[in-house]
Amino acid sequence: MVRKEGSTDIVIVEDHTLVRQGIKALIETIDGMKVVAETGDGRDALDIIERYRPHVVFLDIAIPGLNGIEVATRIKKSYPQIKIIMLSMHANEEYVFQSLRAGVSGYMLKDSGVDELEIAIKSVIKGEIYLTPPISKQVVTDYISRTEGRVKDDKVDKKVDKNVFEVLTPRQREILQLIAEGYTTKEIAKKLNISVNTVDAHRTQIMDILDIHNIAGLVRYAIKSKLIE
Repeated sequence: MVRKEGSTDIVIVEDHTLVRQGIKALIETIDGMKVVAETGDGRDALDIIERYRPHVVFLDIAIPGLNGIEVATRIKKSYPQIKIIMLSMHANEEYVFQSLRAGVSGYMLKDSGVDELEIAIKSVIKGEIYLTPPISKQVVTDYISRTEGRVKDDKVDKKVDKNVFEVLTPRQREILQLIAEGYTTKEIAKKLNISVNTVDAHRTQIMDILDIHNIAGLVRYAIKSKLIE
């Protein structure tokens, strides 16, 4: 794709059409910013990003098909130069931690104004980390402590042993999200272009790893782990 000289190309990934259009309208009032593509599906987002190679991606944390954390992880693995700004309704510490671990450069609330959008975009382009003001200083302090290993093992919540991003493979996380979104085994197999038996095998492995042996339990775990809202 040919870029306009000097423009900052942006992709928006947000499943609520009105919210997506509102963000697009705000961005396009900023000089030098251009929305080159948009989508409401996590899986489609990866194809769009491969095609357009934007400078910045605005990414909803809770999107169908493939959640925002998973999409961010895959973007950064394939295109580390792309800056990602996570969008959420929640100033939740765990959402922020997971986003930063996935490699995002910014975290914003969806009710942010145009001035904050411009500041966020320009900050991440310069290589800075941008966190929306409502997120407390404690979130940043805790994150730095965790990444530098200053939190002692005996103080770490033992629940992290079952952290979905540490104990499950990307494919298992993908299937867990689809199960939690209500897709049947046949529908998951068709969507991922794999066999029904393979889906069944993954589900069995997921249940064994998490020690959860019913679908309702998997759904609750997926919600708790922020795979879905």
